[in-house]
Amino acid sequence: MKKSILGMVMIMTVLSCQRKSSLPAIAPDIITEKTINDTDDPAIWVNPENPANSIVFGTDKKTNGGVYAFDLAGKIIKEKSITGIKRPNNVDLEYGFKLTDSTQTDIIMFTERERQQVRLFSVPDMQPLDNGGFKVFEDATGVEHNLPMGIAIYKSPKDSTVYAIVGRKSGPKTDYLYQYKLASSGGEVTMELVRKFGAFSGQKEIEAIAVDDENGLVYFSDEGVCIRKYYAEPTMGNKEISCFGGERFLEDIEGIAIATYPNGEGYIIVSNQQQGEFNIFSRTDNTFVKAVNLTTTETDGCDVVTVPLNNTFKSGLFVAMNDAKDFYFYDLDRLLK
Repeated sequence: MKKSILGMVMIMTVLSCQRKSSLPAIAPDIITEKTINDTDDPAIWVNPENPANSIVFGTDKKTNGGVYAFDLAGKIIKEKSITGIKRPNNVDLEYGFKLTDSTQTDIIMFTERERQQVRLFSVPDMQPLDNGGFKVFEDATGVEHNLPMGIAIYKSPKDSTVYAIVGRKSGPKTDYLYQYKLASSGGEVTMELVRKFGAFSGQKEIEAIAVDDENGLVYFSDEGVCIRKYYAEPTMGNKEISCFGGERFLEDIEGIAIATYPNGEGYIIVSNQQQGEFNIFSRTDNTFVKAVNLTTTETDGCDVVTVPLNNTFKSGLFVAMNDAKDFYFYDLDRLLK
């Protein structure tokens, strides 16, 4: 019996060592105030008039959940936060959504899993634009196939049409993602299903989704297998472009952030969840660049912007969820240099 217990302890110790990053630790510049329940996914809104007043939105994932707004010092902005949400999961943001012929607004969208819907709010005035929510996966029949999790907003560079690409808790091996077109007439917003696409290995789940607007691409994490890449433009078809990076992850492939620079340059930054690291890939050809240890634990979601915001975030901002009911903020150069 003693030998069995000793053996189990040794196995647990080995596994613990394997999960702990051996890379140099990069501490965050800012750690946010804590949420009530369970942080999950962030989205960064850059204030066009004063970048120092930009807002980081982050989901708090429980039945009594919310989407909390943080200033760049990590303090919760109560009047910009949205509470009373039934298990919000992932959140994304887009600029310049056309409400009327003469009116545009920036928007955030997030999934509300327990109500089988997505929500849409204006930014920064935080007004609902969805009449209580848009139902998703209405034709789904499988268990948990109608429970939304991941979301990304795509704004077409061809005609500025705005789409929501939504993932779910579980789904079939094809058509895992649904893509919806957002439109507005006289300020009344509608959402229409335009296509189903996306392969799924069936091994774990798909949560993280990120869109490269400029290049018309969508990436999502098939958690136990690879990062899958498709065209985000519906007219470009549903054929998978590539499935890459899987060998670089210990277990779950999680949050995806796309750092964009001119001429198509940039990086795809992906959470290596159990390893406690982030893998960085080239935006141009998706080759592996390097891994970094940002000292977060069990990161689900992340986001990035590449414009200067203030004296702390001079090169841009990277935000990562941390498994202690908070988010970590980093000046972007600290990851990339």
